[in-house]
Amino acid sequence: MKKLPLSIILFALALSSCSDETTVFENPDKSDIRMETNETLLENSVLFDKAGVLDIYDEENIAGKSYLSGKNDLAGDYPLTLVAQIDVPSFSGGANLTASHVDVSGSYAYVSYNTADAGYVGGIDVINVSDPTNPRVTARLYYVNADINSIKYDNGYIYIAGGVDSEKSVTATANSFVAKLQTFNGRINVDAGIVYAFQEGYNATDIAVTSSEVLVTSGREGFVSTYNKADLTPKKQAPFMDLRSVAVQDNRIAVLDASQGISILDSDLNTVRDIPIDSDFGNNTKRTLDFSGENIVVAEGSKGAGVYNSNTGSFIQYVPILLSPDNVDGADVVTNAVATNKEALLMANGGAGLCLSEEQQNSTDLVGIIQLEGSINYVASKDDYIFAASGKEGLQIIKLNRPEESLVARCADLSAYRGSSNLSVNTNQNLAYRGAKRFNNFNVSGTLLLCGSWTVRNGVNLNSDSLFEMNGTFVVGRNNNRKNINVNGGATLRVEGNLTIYGDLNLNDGASIEFVGENSVVNIFGTVNRNGSTSVKGSFRDIKNKF
Repeated sequence: MKKLPLSIILFALALSSCSDETTVFENPDKSDIRMETNETLLENSVLFDKAGVLDIYDEENIAGKSYLSGKNDLAGDYPLTLVAQIDVPSFSGGANLTASHVDVSGSYAYVSYNTADAGYVGGIDVINVSDPTNPRVTARLYYVNADINSIKYDNGYIYIAGGVDSEKSVTATANSFVAKLQTFNGRINVDAGIVYAFQEGYNATDIAVTSSEVLVTSGREGFVSTYNKADLTPKKQAPFMDLRSVAVQDNRIAVLDASQGISILDSDLNTVRDIPIDSDFGNNTKRTLDFSGENIVVAEGSKGAGVYNSNTGSFIQYVPILLSPDNVDGADVVTNAVATNKEALLMANGGAGLCLSEEQQNSTDLVGIIQLEGSINYVASKDDYIFAASGKEGLQIIKLNRPEESLVARCADLSAYRGSSNLSVNTNQNLAYRGAKRFNNFNVSGTLLLCGSWTVRNGVNLNSDSLFEMNGTFVVGRNNNRKNINVNGGATLRVEGNLTIYGDLNLNDGASIEFVGENSVVNIFGTVNRNGSTSVKGSFRDIKNKF
């Protein structure tokens, strides 16, 4: 495990507690900590090259059976879209950063970076995701001499955990550190001072924040420690052999010790229950655990994700690693991290991709692998988003596109769609459905209403005199594989909600597009082609000014 120098020449206020020390750094040395001030660079860090509809490969897709056989597959659940990617930060002396951790709170995602090589360089990104069509990097901080392994936001502050070489630092009392940085409206305020605290262990590996405390785990020969959230003064600690992760639910604390498994602790860090795990967690690797109701889901490397009952300690099941469509080196097929979001279980499986499963009452059913590139090292999910750290591909922001509850209520009287992924509505048909599905192909000759969230991998054709009404979210194509919506003579596309086209909108002679209500949004990455006499009605927000 590498050690990290933290050589900062600062005005310091030292407060002692037992053998530990908390230090407030008022004026960080810019040679060690740098704020990125180039707004153009931050803007260009957001990439839309591969944005758009994401497919999910199930076992038959991976084996090459489904698409080759030409069978009429059912439309898939989880109509996911890739919103954007955040390019990995790079600067002089820091060209090999990788995303190590992600936390999501409110309108912002907070990302930490470290290096896997012999260098000691890290960073922090703050990303505004309030507008799903336009994420923005609002702040970027470089640590020239520090790896940052974990990050958490809480009530106006970013908390980070990493490492320090205590032999080279004049302030560090141990190798692992936790720090507190002020942030406001997506900006990091280093001028307000940075608070550091130190604990034993080769490297701080994970961090959790409660209403009054900060919990930090440190790796080999380390501790789980609690600190006062206000000033990071140390409170309690308990020794473990090789801690990798910590999670908190209500008054229960769970830690993952790579040498033995899970320990459930009370608020005083006394062990309430041990759950032994016989898995190889690897040396110096990222492994996480997360509460999911009364269960705990653990990233167990080559075994996939293990699910355990936190109350009884009983083993429930393994969720195995589903191999990706491409050939993958067996050493890269490991579960590094897990995250849950309602019924969805997400597994960051390294070279085997990001696996999505669905938790049922007594089991976990595999859905498939999300169509992403890169080695998926970490995953976080909150509200309607998934954030995947994927090596050189950077941070990938994925939208779940779950229908809003108000929309679900308005659509409750419609039948749920359970049909083909190749949707075809004949001339004499008048159909209406609710739901959230993925389509391959989409052709309407009659009348169709879709209420909910829907994606189409290929193009959309509205044939002559047809009517397609959408209420909710409708996304077509992908930016690196553009597809069009074609509205032919006499046909009408009626939009109430959010329409996104990674391609062109072609309105042919006699075609109409109508926007219902005052809040509809259209985001077209191609062009709007109006051929002949066409009609555009209603009010809407045109993200890219294509009309």
